[in-house]
Amino acid sequence: MATMEECRSALDKLSDSLARAEGDVRAAAALDRSLSCHITDLDVTFAGRLRSGRIEVHDTAPGPPREKAQIRLAMKGDDLVAMVDGELNFAKAWASGRIRLEASFRDLLRLRTLL
Repeated sequence: MATMEECRSALDKLSDSLARAEGDVRAAAALDRSLSCHITDLDVTFAGRLRSGRIEVHDTAPGPPREKAQIRLAMKGDDLVAMVDGELNFAKAWASGRIRLEASFRDLLRLRTLL
């Protein structure tokens, strides 16, 4: 089971990848939206913003998200780490229910480039 530190590091690595992206991926990541990532097996939520192609984590709190973010992710810590390391395909994990993503229809259309 991934630790809280490994999950935070994975989010930082994902943020760095988004910041280096170009073209359609860069445009999709350029949203300015509140974001939460609930790590279900640790029962901890990282909350922050997706802004200018980066993930900014502002808070870490026990339990599910306290407030409803505009983009909401939920997954096990191992799945987050595997996804960021390229060992888990996001689209397949999302389709199978291993990763949950909730957002407005419009945001989902923009984010599909990232998937």
